[in-house]
Amino acid sequence: MKIRIICVGKLKEAFYRDACAEYRKRLTRYAEVEIAEVADEKTPDDPSGNERRRILDIEGERILKHIRPQDHCIALAIDGKRRTSEAFAKELGDAMTGGISSVAFVIGGSLGLGEKVLARADRKLSFSDFTFPHQLMRVILLEQVYRAFRILKNEPYHK
Repeated sequence: MKIRIICVGKLKEAFYRDACAEYRKRLTRYAEVEIAEVADEKTPDDPSGNERRRILDIEGERILKHIRPQDHCIALAIDGKRRTSEAFAKELGDAMTGGISSVAFVIGGSLGLGEKVLARADRKLSFSDFTFPHQLMRVILLEQVYRAFRILKNEPYHK
């Protein structure tokens, strides 16, 4: 399976880069992982509604260029469906056995994801009601994908 993570912004801190590199290395046993970073738009401290829509549209267009027609697209969104690690693993396993060979996860920037990206998504996934920095969310996502593969292979992983 090919796992694609399309995200707004770069990993600026070394500890985030190191954590992502570690989980990508661990995942090589199970899947090919590709990460596409798109530029984030400069956002004022208190953007108006029009500014927010403009920024989300610009970032959204950048994201959509990286989602291929064959990708099963999962948008990370606070209003998405929450799952346990076991349920997430089952869905990933069902996707693989159902003929899906490429899953694209999308992580938005500081304002989230625009309407066009959410409309393209096959489903929305939420990890919490909390808002996480997009850099940390990338680490959390990679860890959960790794955990899912361990669960699917009946390999031990701490709970």
